[in-house]
Amino acid sequence: MKIIYNKFIPFTGFSAMNLCGIIFARKECDPLRKETINHERIHSAQIVELLVIFFYLFYFVEWIIRWIATCDQHDAYYQISFEKEAYDNMDDLTYLKHRKYFAWIKYFYVKSI
Repeated sequence: MKIIYNKFIPFTGFSAMNLCGIIFARKECDPLRKETINHERIHSAQIVELLVIFFYLFYFVEWIIRWIATCDQHDAYYQISFEKEAYDNMDDLTYLKHRKYFAWIKYFYVKSI
């Protein structure tokens, strides 16, 4: 997985962002933690399942809906089903070996704590 370190992408406050299977990371986060890379690899699996465009479309729509529901864009981000799956499993470095297809769906209706 290619990692590009820079000072612009992702937004301040985030260490990494996956765009079409390429990780963009803040320069100050060099090197990325293996758990962060695993988090982004989980997103890569989700991206492949949803044929790229549908992942980003669904991600954005779910974020908007959750932003309206929570009135907090930061909290809305953590409520996105793709993020919940990635955050819940990023510490399990073997997760992708046993992950079922469309595993993120079960996180869609689960309320985060």
